[in-house]
Amino acid sequence: MVIWKRVIDMEKSNGTGGYGAIAALLAAFFFGMSAPFSKLLLNGAGPVMLAGLFYLGSFIGLFAFTSIKKALSREWLKESGLKKWDYLYLAGSIISGGVAAPLFMLYGLSKTTGSIASLLLNVEGVLTALIAMLIFREQVGRRVWFAAFTMLLASSLLAYSPGPSGFSLEKGALLVLLSALMWALDNNLTRELSHRDPVLIAKYKGLTAGVINLSAAFFIGEGFPGPAYLGGSLVIGALGYGTSLVLFIYALRHLGASRTSTYFGATPFIGMFLSIIILGESFTVRLGAASVLMLAGIWLILREYHGHEHTHEAFYHEHGHTHDEHHNHNHEGDFFDPHCHEHEHEGLTHSHAHAPDLHHFHRH
Repeated sequence: MVIWKRVIDMEKSNGTGGYGAIAALLAAFFFGMSAPFSKLLLNGAGPVMLAGLFYLGSFIGLFAFTSIKKALSREWLKESGLKKWDYLYLAGSIISGGVAAPLFMLYGLSKTTGSIASLLLNVEGVLTALIAMLIFREQVGRRVWFAAFTMLLASSLLAYSPGPSGFSLEKGALLVLLSALMWALDNNLTRELSHRDPVLIAKYKGLTAGVINLSAAFFIGEGFPGPAYLGGSLVIGALGYGTSLVLFIYALRHLGASRTSTYFGATPFIGMFLSIIILGESFTVRLGAASVLMLAGIWLILREYHGHEHTHEAFYHEHGHTHDEHHNHNHEGDFFDPHCHEHEHEGLTHSHAHAPDLHHFHRH
């Protein structure tokens, strides 16, 4: 509880109100629990089949949620739909994060331990921040470079193992690192969609990635799992892929890609400790050293503070919002209830602490 309160206080001081932090940490919890359970489910299903069932479970769970949402017809549940150019980002997100990443991870899990795979996934946060800065021009502080160094050191401890002729690269670890790279690209592509309906995005992704992976599984001859493995796969998919993705998109909206991925760095530690508890894996010196280095990397990024005088250019967009310093337009209805409509932002120059969210993606 002390750590949780510390994270929320830090985010409030950085101008995000703490909502992004809550969403990111919950997303990390749900996704983190999927790694050790995936290891168990691989005993009854092939990697490609399992990836398909995870995303199918994601779609089923979100479809049920959408049905409840439609029945309630509440204003606070409404979000902006996808526009024509959004589908390009969605397609890239599905290919990188919905098809390539889970296949790399599941094949990697079949060749390494769940705890090592969980810790290696922490590199996703660093890669996300670097892609956000170098390709998508998101502002990232100097601490990210120090965090990247410590976390890559941790990854090297896990990715290499002693062999007859010295150190050799573990194939399973390499595959997990490739999955982290694909998810890092996916995170940045999804960030471009974070002002749209997170449930709709995750539902499209779940259905498309599920169909593609299941088709590929049947094509290569992977059999359908038994009832227990089928049910378990769908449940893990609904929680670890569907619920987690929706929360992750909400976090991207408030924090930007680099900071969201930092909080998401809690994922590997959740997976690692669940692997020890559920799978009976040992906590080795190597795991301990890598954990310390990765925690140091996360702490460095958490300590980053960003605030300066900046100018908002006038622009027009649509997303769910309440009225605040950045939303002072007039319309009918309660200004302070969450709602969604197209609105215009007038030019504004002011100074306050902020994250690279929807309204602070300016140049520096």
